[in-house]
Amino acid sequence: MSPRRSVAEALGTRAAILDRSVAIASNDGLEGLTIGRLAAELAMSKSGVLGHFGSKEALQLAVLGRADEIFRAEVWEPARSAAPGLTRLRVLCEAWISYLERQVFPGGCFFTAAAHEFDGRPGPVRDAVESRFDAWRDRLGKEIRRAVAAGDLPEDTEPGLLAFELLGLAMALNHAVQLHRDPRAATYARQAMRARLGHTPTH
Repeated sequence: MSPRRSVAEALGTRAAILDRSVAIASNDGLEGLTIGRLAAELAMSKSGVLGHFGSKEALQLAVLGRADEIFRAEVWEPARSAAPGLTRLRVLCEAWISYLERQVFPGGCFFTAAAHEFDGRPGPVRDAVESRFDAWRDRLGKEIRRAVAAGDLPEDTEPGLLAFELLGLAMALNHAVQLHRDPRAATYARQAMRARLGHTPTH
């Protein structure tokens, strides 16, 4: 076997472990992710799974990274090509709602679940969850400031407050979809986000 093929196979195995880990952790939490369970489900040895990451904590951090890639592909990438500011913010919010409505992760928003699991527990995993929320809030704030500068939002708009409200609406949608199975939840979220961004729906 050539070194190049060996590396490619190792990367493929690592990717398969991460994808299965994301699916498990989405439903059962990052703490529900065990080396033994992964080994059994992937027909691997425990040492074979552990060899790709070194520790359970390293695996959890890698899973967060993979979940972040999926979230960005689902929510940020559809908005990237839109005009910066309010137009991009509206496209982003629609993609965000769609991501939650379609339940891209089996257990709902991966990071909302991880935040509930780790918000009171200090350590690298909690810090990694917080940093991703911070980065997303900063992204929202940046687009809000651009919309204010362009005159698309009122001058007195507080970017931090509006980002806080949009995050709250997304979390409420996730809760309504996952816990209540409310078929009206996505419609309510769209109406609320559009109203907050100054968009009047057409009928």
